[in-house]
Amino acid sequence: MKLVRAEVERLLARRFVQLMVVLLGFAFVVTTVTTVLGSHQPSAGEVAEARAQVAEAIRGLEVEHQRCLRIKAGEIPLDEAGYVPADCSELDPVLQERLPVVADYLSGVFVFGQQAEPLLYFLIAFLLLFGFLVGASYIGADITSGGVVNLLLWRPRRLTVLGTKLGALTGVVAVLSVAATVVYLGTFWLIGQTAGLPGRMEGPFWQNLGAIWGRGVALVLLASALGFGIATLGRHTSAALGAVAAYAVVWELGARVVFEILDVARVDQLMLSTYVGAWLTGRVELYDDQVCTDGPGFGLCTGSYTITWVPALLVLLALVGAVTVSAFAVFRRRDLI
Repeated sequence: MKLVRAEVERLLARRFVQLMVVLLGFAFVVTTVTTVLGSHQPSAGEVAEARAQVAEAIRGLEVEHQRCLRIKAGEIPLDEAGYVPADCSELDPVLQERLPVVADYLSGVFVFGQQAEPLLYFLIAFLLLFGFLVGASYIGADITSGGVVNLLLWRPRRLTVLGTKLGALTGVVAVLSVAATVVYLGTFWLIGQTAGLPGRMEGPFWQNLGAIWGRGVALVLLASALGFGIATLGRHTSAALGAVAAYAVVWELGARVVFEILDVARVDQLMLSTYVGAWLTGRVELYDDQVCTDGPGFGLCTGSYTITWVPALLVLLALVGAVTVSAFAVFRRRDLI
């Protein structure tokens, strides 16, 4: 327990960690102030006008649905300028996943129910950056400065020391992620109550938001462990930064261009960013006409394919697990001086 407490205190005392926390707070303040200044509570007249526009939009959907049904029944001729889907249920207002609401027709009004999800994605993106950089600098600076060697003189068990450092890192990042989310979303919920509109939060709203948050925090912890592992292998913080930059330039950009020139099918399946997006959102719909060939059913091929969160999680766990295990194996045997 003394080692754990010491590592947590060392991590929190690092200036870089404190600087990143300050930057997180600054970004939060800027976003909050911008939202408050750009929002107002709508007047009764604005709400009434928006309701009228909602009713008109729903009537328009009903008219298009009836038109489609009549065309399919042969009651009226097909208008070449109009769109007629293969299945008229696509236009049925009753079957729509989401109907127009009052908030859609209010300008300059912050609606928490509509903005909570993109705001949460913004927070997760910052925490991803925070976790990776803190994880890399935490172990990288200790190795280059000789702090790890001094610690091993006190506790001469390499794997225990490195495991404690990784545990302290993930624990601190997890606690900070929870605290930041509560303050962040709580503040914007309050803005929606006082300087905007709460929006529609019934049904699966909180459940979906909680699922995104849970996947986001898991991704932040994986990013922290990845930065920690790469920096341990490279014995320096810059090793992690260089590895990410090299991957982004050489593979995500360069290899993608080469694969597209060579007409390689499903290039997105070879990119780590695809699996990050699939894990965070639950699933991603991708399109690639290279998957369609001149074989049977070619005319029915849309070129679309889906990657869900299950294979995405397996890929991310395999990557982080391989890097972490390699870091522990190398740290156990090599000379640290």
